[in-house]
Amino acid sequence: MGGILNPVSGNSFVDLVSFRNKAVFADKTDFIAKISANINRNRRLFAVTRPRGFGKTVTAHMLLAYYSKAYAGQHIFDGLKITAVDNRDSYLKHLNRYDVIYLDMNSLRDKYREYAKDEALQVKGVTAFADYLKYAIIEDLKENADYAEVIGKSKKVGKKGLTAALRAVCEYTKERFILIMDEWDLVFRDYRNAPGLQDDFMNLLRSLFESDGGRGCFALAYLTGILPVRKDNSQSALNTFFDENTAMAPAPFASYFGFTETEIAETVKLPSCKLTQEELKVWYGGYRLNGMDIYNPASVVSAVRDGECKGYWCGASSNEKASCEASDKEVAHLLKMNFPGIREDMLHLLAGGETVFSCGRFRNDLTGIKSRDDALCLLVCLGYLGCKNPDGETSAAEKSSDENRDDKTEETEPEQLRRLDYLGTFRRRNRRIAYVPNAEMKAALLDIVKEQDWYEGIETKARRP
Repeated sequence: MGGILNPVSGNSFVDLVSFRNKAVFADKTDFIAKISANINRNRRLFAVTRPRGFGKTVTAHMLLAYYSKAYAGQHIFDGLKITAVDNRDSYLKHLNRYDVIYLDMNSLRDKYREYAKDEALQVKGVTAFADYLKYAIIEDLKENADYAEVIGKSKKVGKKGLTAALRAVCEYTKERFILIMDEWDLVFRDYRNAPGLQDDFMNLLRSLFESDGGRGCFALAYLTGILPVRKDNSQSALNTFFDENTAMAPAPFASYFGFTETEIAETVKLPSCKLTQEELKVWYGGYRLNGMDIYNPASVVSAVRDGECKGYWCGASSNEKASCEASDKEVAHLLKMNFPGIREDMLHLLAGGETVFSCGRFRNDLTGIKSRDDALCLLVCLGYLGCKNPDGETSAAEKSSDENRDDKTEETEPEQLRRLDYLGTFRRRNRRIAYVPNAEMKAALLDIVKEQDWYEGIETKARRP
């Protein structure tokens, strides 16, 4: 199979470091120390979700290059933050000490499509994508001769017994794996209308991460994606296993995904940069994460390269354009669903306003969008909207929202107190403020909204959550 256990080819972080003196480069390697602090501890499963273009893959490649045995002796991190005195002990302790299972879900999807089309490649009993994933990981482990021998001795492995294969190897090596999965949510985005496949995939993840499943085989697990880990009503919901870091709840990793103001200030000093910090901020900044102004790094890099601020959201590659087109279609679909208030919200936001919404009931998928709040949550996850957490403070948008409540029925004083107490607690935890973060996203949204012919007779005002 190849490309799963300790892969070395196509590492974007290694490439970036090799050109760091000639290109835009932000040293975020101290992130490694924060993640490494949790190795082999109870809370060692992480999920970091951000819009595309915010550095999720390059960070995953950074962790791969740091942890994987295959990179031993390459001195990739010399002179970077992770080697500083404060991080030195942790750096040396974990450097290139692990077998890393790296799952690039985009690549695995493409390989599965080839597999499904070619009968010569197919194996009896391995048909669905989730089955193929298990089979592919096992076959990759078996490319190590020692691992192939111990896996072959286990009667529980077969073609799809992934947890049994992992346990057999761990018992043999007396070591645990590190698992990195890039774009964990691909199944829910690309196969949104295949609930059976989604259920199979969720069952696979549960088998890997539940405490009585394969979790004991991992010193650390790190997932990236656009959508937060999916919620469901079961006690074994996957999101309960993970420490999540999302666009709506970015602490404590807010500064590690996207460029900060300080990093942009250094960028504009580059001889190759002909743009000002203010130009970059107007076009690509404005994402307020944990009190910090964060810039879309992919767009900044493109603008510095071209010497021009414009919309780079669709990117240059065919994959990026396809992703952009899919996202635009998703936004158009959300708007066509016409939830009460969504038209008013979008036009108000495009006019420079803010609107309050709740993220408390968002199920983190594309098919469970049931309300205007869900739609705004998804727009934040996709990157079209920025998101601020008011931290319990009453904002102008929320005051306007309360003034425009459409359920102003008479309440007794006890009923009013109970409602206010509940709403206060609920809003402090789940209340967010949405806005259009910059010129790039405003242009992208305007193109979509114009197609809906919404500009006639629409009142623009903030809405209540």
